Amino acid sequence: MPKPVRISLDAMGGDHGPSIVIPGAALALERHPDLRFLMFGNEAIVAPLLKAHPKLKEATELRHTDIAIAMDEKPSQAIRMGRGKSSMWRAVQAVRDGEADAAVSAGNTGALMATAKVCLKTMAHIERPAIACMWPTLRGESIVLDVGATIGADAGHLVDMAIMGAAMARIVFDLDRPTVGLLNVGTEEIKGIEAVKEASRILKDANLPHLDYRGFVEGDDLGKGTVDVVVTEGFTGNIALKTAEGTAKQIAQYLRSAMSRTLMAKIGYLFAKQAFNALRDKMDPRKVNGGVFLGLEGVVVKSHGGTDDLGFASAIDVAYDMAHFELMNTIRSMLDHDPVGHSA
Repeated sequence: MPKPVRISLDAMGGDHGPSIVIPGAALALERHPDLRFLMFGNEAIVAPLLKAHPKLKEATELRHTDIAIAMDEKPSQAIRMGRGKSSMWRAVQAVRDGEADAAVSAGNTGALMATAKVCLKTMAHIERPAIACMWPTLRGESIVLDVGATIGADAGHLVDMAIMGAAMARIVFDLDRPTVGLLNVGTEEIKGIEAVKEASRILKDANLPHLDYRGFVEGDDLGKGTVDVVVTEGFTGNIALKTAEGTAKQIAQYLRSAMSRTLMAKIGYLFAKQAFNALRDKMDPRKVNGGVFLGLEGVVVKSHGGTDDLGFASAIDVAYDMAHFELMNTIRSMLDHDPVGHSA
């Protein structure tokens, strides 16, 4: 029997808290029977919900916490009030203490990142962590980072993100040498800010054995899936992410409006229903929910705060893969070849 994968859950995080976390965990358990959960939250609220899912209850150890971090809490305040006490802190602490292989929270992103940095610390010689997310493309999926952990990046940070993103891609896509591109305002070598151009020169000269650097990519390459990993700094990455999410909702609304406008449109929809369902499934953000915090001494996954149980289950799926296929060991191994001297 395979060794269980232990996931710690912040049961109180997100817009909906335990009402989404618990059924989401139950769905994830159906997909991965070797999962075991440490769940942190208000026992009076969580325990009755667990009773509705006997298999999950059997696979879960519930630990009571009095404090839940609000979605609008400032990171500094979340640390002060939550250190050692909140459901978010204790979920991350379980990873630090070796009780869990990964932590998942739908809570406040800034608070979760601050908690993870203080509790877990960054990996040796990694100055700043990054958030990596899965990105639907025309050819499948890509990984994009950073989508909001830090603002700005120097060349060394961009190179480290390329290596960490490629390590994640090796696990998620089962590739020996994932393709990597730097997001830029053009593909020509003379374009872009100096940090991006310097990072490109470093990656080209290094010819790293575990990633295939393809140079600069542009904004439209995100949707095309031109490379397996797209690297950018957090300000640009977060804007790109929110723009893509908004565009997907806009297109969905356009389609709904168009299909209900006339009788002929409604009849046409009936004939094309299967194709529209396939499109809706492809654009469903719940299927790619779960941003991985890379560069920390432990695996932490951030779920979208407003997701439903299917989306939260997807975030747990991501955490499962990162833990089961030993993301930390893969990153450490690849950082040994870091060309800017940030080796582990």
